[in-house]
Amino acid sequence: MVPAGAQAPDIRLAGLTKSFRSPQGPVHAVRNIDVAIDRGETVAVLGPNGAGKSTTIDMLLGLQPPDSGSVTLFGRSPREAVDAGLIGAMLQTGSLIQYLSVRELLTMMAALYPAPLEVAEVLAQLSLEKLAGRRTQKLSGGETQRVRFAMALISNPDLLVLDEPTVAMDVESRHEFWDTMREFAARGKTVVFATHYIEEADQNADRVVLMANGRIVADGPPNEIKARAGGRTIRASLPSVELDALSALAGVASAERRGEVVVLSCSDSDEAIRALLASFPQAREIEITGAALEDAFLALTADPDAS
Repeated sequence: MVPAGAQAPDIRLAGLTKSFRSPQGPVHAVRNIDVAIDRGETVAVLGPNGAGKSTTIDMLLGLQPPDSGSVTLFGRSPREAVDAGLIGAMLQTGSLIQYLSVRELLTMMAALYPAPLEVAEVLAQLSLEKLAGRRTQKLSGGETQRVRFAMALISNPDLLVLDEPTVAMDVESRHEFWDTMREFAARGKTVVFATHYIEEADQNADRVVLMANGRIVADGPPNEIKARAGGRTIRASLPSVELDALSALAGVASAERRGEVVVLSCSDSDEAIRALLASFPQAREIEITGAALEDAFLALTADPDAS
């Protein structure tokens, strides 16, 4: 429910469930998903294989009907939003139409929408000018991914939905892809992408929805999700100090030594660093680090029954 006077979210997934039959019995792919996304957000959907990411995206796009629940995109059904050119999508499956050049394919796609981008603009934006005359069946895997991205952009969508978008791309192409994605998002557009690359979610999303076993187990900015994996760590060069003295410092949960370097696991890093410097001002080369998103991913998806 949206409070009276409040603006409804642009994207709303409410109570989504989806199951499939298998010889071993029903597979509960998505279990009561509730997500609200506002215009301009860049949201990464992260999770292990079988978490329900692709099924959720399929329901978001209207490619599969939910068993229960609803999807609303900009106040419309998925089909109405797609027909209006509000949604661009790049999915894992599907191939390009063969025997067309890249330019011909994009020109054909642009003709399907009411207010598309110029084909030349998209080709330039994605550095595809040199491939514009090449037939689609002659493209490499990474080149095919870039053309599929161009097809998602050509409608000038308000929402871009991407499922594992950088698969088969080399390092340089991945960097170019995310540069373009950030430019797209900077225009106030909304981006939802599913990825196996945890660093992509950390570096490019302002919000992460972490799924496991068909459920959402965490939803928030990457830094907040990292914090759920544990406290910060302080490293410092500090020889000839007993570990018991370090463990007793306020805000320190445990201490270990690695040569002249001590590593302090903290329950409160702010309190711990003040106590460390007050008690041992000779400490040097101090580093304070937080948990990585990968640590949070492993911790929060470790329980198959996580909810």
